[in-house]
Amino acid sequence: MRYGIRRIAICSALAAGALALAPTAEAVAPTTATISFDCGVYGSGSATLTATQAGTSATINLSTSAITAPISVGANSVKSTLTLTNNGAGSVTFTGSSNPAIPAGSPVSTGPLKGTVASGDSLEAKSLKVVVLGITATCNATSAQSPGPFVF
Repeated sequence: MRYGIRRIAICSALAAGALALAPTAEAVAPTTATISFDCGVYGSGSATLTATQAGTSATINLSTSAITAPISVGANSVKSTLTLTNNGAGSVTFTGSSNPAIPAGSPVSTGPLKGTVASGDSLEAKSLKVVVLGITATCNATSAQSPGPFVF
Protein backbone atom coordinates (compact mmCIF):
# COMPACT_ATOMS: atom_id res chain seq x y z
CA MET A 1 0.00 0.00 0.00
CA ARG A 2 2.79 2.38 0.91
CA TYR A 3 4.51 1.87 -2.48
CA GLY A 4 1.23 2.32 -4.35
CA ILE A 5 0.61 5.75 -2.82
CA ARG A 6 4.19 6.83 -3.49
CA ARG A 7 3.92 5.63 -7.11
CA ILE A 8 0.68 7.58 -7.59
CA ALA A 9 2.26 10.71 -6.10
CA ILE A 10 5.32 10.44 -8.38
CA CYS A 11 3.17 9.84 -11.47
CA SER A 12 0.97 12.79 -10.57
CA ALA A 13 3.98 15.06 -10.13
CA LEU A 14 5.46 13.94 -13.47
CA ALA A 15 2.14 14.50 -15.26
CA ALA A 16 1.79 17.98 -13.76
CA GLY A 17 5.36 18.82 -14.82
CA ALA A 18 4.70 17.62 -18.35
CA LEU A 19 1.60 19.80 -18.56
CA ALA A 20 3.55 22.80 -17.32
CA LEU A 21 6.17 22.27 -20.05
CA ALA A 22 3.66 21.65 -22.86
CA PRO A 23 3.48 24.51 -25.35
CA THR A 24 0.42 26.67 -25.02
CA ALA A 25 -1.97 26.95 -27.93
CA GLU A 26 -2.00 30.48 -29.23
CA ALA A 27 -5.10 31.91 -30.78
CA VAL A 28 -6.14 35.22 -32.19
CA ALA A 29 -9.46 36.72 -31.14
CA PRO A 30 -11.66 37.60 -32.85
CA THR A 31 -10.89 35.43 -35.87
CA THR A 32 -13.12 37.43 -38.23
CA ALA A 33 -13.70 41.17 -38.43
CA THR A 34 -15.20 43.71 -40.82
CA ILE A 35 -14.11 47.20 -41.75
CA SER A 36 -14.95 49.79 -44.42
CA PHE A 37 -12.41 51.11 -46.92
CA ASP A 38 -12.35 54.09 -49.29
CA CYS A 39 -10.20 53.32 -52.32
CA GLY A 40 -10.61 56.67 -54.09
CA VAL A 41 -11.51 56.34 -57.77
CA TYR A 42 -11.56 52.53 -57.41
CA GLY A 43 -14.53 52.58 -55.05
CA SER A 44 -15.44 52.09 -51.44
CA GLY A 45 -17.09 49.37 -49.45
CA SER A 46 -16.76 46.84 -46.70
CA ALA A 47 -14.07 44.23 -46.18
CA THR A 48 -14.04 40.98 -44.27
CA LEU A 49 -10.75 39.97 -42.65
CA THR A 50 -10.07 36.49 -41.29
CA ALA A 51 -7.00 35.98 -39.09
CA THR A 52 -5.13 32.88 -37.96
CA GLN A 53 -2.05 32.46 -35.78
CA ALA A 54 0.68 29.86 -35.34
CA GLY A 55 3.25 31.06 -32.81
CA THR A 56 4.67 34.38 -34.00
CA SER A 57 3.41 33.84 -37.56
CA ALA A 58 -0.02 35.08 -38.51
CA THR A 59 -2.06 35.27 -41.68
CA ILE A 60 -4.99 37.41 -42.74
CA ASN A 61 -7.32 36.66 -45.64
CA LEU A 62 -9.23 39.63 -47.00
CA SER A 63 -12.22 40.06 -49.27
CA THR A 64 -13.51 43.51 -50.11
CA SER A 65 -16.31 44.98 -52.17
CA ALA A 66 -14.35 48.27 -52.22
CA ILE A 67 -12.39 47.05 -55.26
CA THR A 68 -13.81 44.96 -58.08
CA ALA A 69 -11.80 43.26 -60.79
CA PRO A 70 -12.18 45.19 -64.09
CA ILE A 71 -11.50 41.97 -66.03
CA SER A 72 -10.96 38.36 -64.97
CA VAL A 73 -7.85 38.07 -62.82
CA GLY A 74 -5.87 34.86 -62.61
CA ALA A 75 -5.02 33.12 -59.36
CA ASN A 76 -1.94 34.36 -57.47
CA SER A 77 -1.66 37.62 -59.41
CA VAL A 78 -2.86 40.18 -56.85
CA LYS A 79 -0.13 41.73 -54.68
CA SER A 80 -1.41 43.15 -51.41
CA THR A 81 -0.09 44.97 -48.37
CA LEU A 82 -2.36 45.39 -45.37
CA THR A 83 -1.15 47.86 -42.74
CA LEU A 84 -2.52 47.57 -39.21
CA THR A 85 -1.90 49.74 -36.16
CA ASN A 86 -0.41 47.88 -33.22
CA ASN A 87 -1.93 48.85 -29.87
CA GLY A 88 -2.90 52.21 -31.40
CA ALA A 89 0.73 53.25 -31.93
CA GLY A 90 3.21 51.50 -34.25
CA SER A 91 2.24 49.53 -37.30
CA VAL A 92 2.56 46.01 -38.65
CA THR A 93 2.29 45.01 -42.30
CA PHE A 94 0.95 41.78 -43.76
CA THR A 95 1.90 41.07 -47.36
CA GLY A 96 1.24 38.46 -49.99
CA SER A 97 0.47 37.70 -53.59
CA SER A 98 -1.97 34.84 -53.23
CA ASN A 99 -5.54 35.04 -54.41
CA PRO A 100 -8.17 32.84 -55.98
CA ALA A 101 -9.14 33.46 -59.60
CA ILE A 102 -11.42 36.52 -59.64
CA PRO A 103 -14.09 36.83 -62.34
CA ALA A 104 -14.62 40.24 -63.99
CA GLY A 105 -16.81 42.50 -61.85
CA SER A 106 -16.27 40.45 -58.68
CA PRO A 107 -14.92 41.72 -55.37
CA VAL A 108 -11.18 41.33 -54.85
CA SER A 109 -10.08 38.57 -52.48
CA THR A 110 -6.49 38.26 -51.37
CA GLY A 111 -4.55 36.17 -48.94
CA PRO A 112 -3.19 34.66 -47.04
CA LEU A 113 -1.28 37.82 -46.25
CA LYS A 114 1.59 36.93 -43.93
CA GLY A 115 2.96 38.85 -40.98
CA THR A 116 4.76 38.48 -37.66
CA VAL A 117 3.06 39.08 -34.32
CA ALA A 118 3.96 39.02 -30.65
CA SER A 119 1.86 38.02 -27.70
CA GLY A 120 -0.34 40.96 -26.70
CA ASP A 121 -0.33 42.63 -30.12
CA SER A 122 -3.68 44.33 -30.76
CA LEU A 123 -3.95 44.96 -34.50
CA GLU A 124 -6.54 47.04 -36.33
CA ALA A 125 -6.56 47.49 -40.13
CA LYS A 126 -5.84 51.02 -41.31
CA SER A 127 -4.86 50.78 -44.98
CA LEU A 128 -4.70 48.36 -47.87
CA LYS A 129 -2.60 48.57 -51.02
CA VAL A 130 -3.64 46.23 -53.84
CA VAL A 131 -1.82 45.85 -57.14
CA VAL A 132 -3.93 44.21 -59.85
CA LEU A 133 -2.66 43.98 -63.44
CA GLY A 134 -0.07 46.68 -62.70
CA ILE A 135 -2.68 49.09 -61.34
CA THR A 136 -2.29 50.15 -57.71
CA ALA A 137 -5.30 50.91 -55.54
CA THR A 138 -4.66 52.42 -52.12
CA CYS A 139 -7.49 52.11 -49.63
CA ASN A 140 -7.90 53.81 -46.26
CA ALA A 141 -10.11 52.59 -43.45
CA THR A 142 -13.22 54.70 -42.94
CA SER A 143 -14.56 52.79 -39.94
CA ALA A 144 -13.27 51.02 -36.90
CA GLN A 145 -12.66 47.30 -37.20
CA SER A 146 -15.68 45.41 -35.85
CA PRO A 147 -16.05 43.70 -33.42
CA GLY A 148 -12.61 45.08 -32.56
CA PRO A 149 -8.87 44.66 -33.12
CA PHE A 150 -7.26 41.25 -33.59
CA VAL A 151 -5.59 40.38 -30.28
CA PHE A 152 -2.74 37.87 -30.50
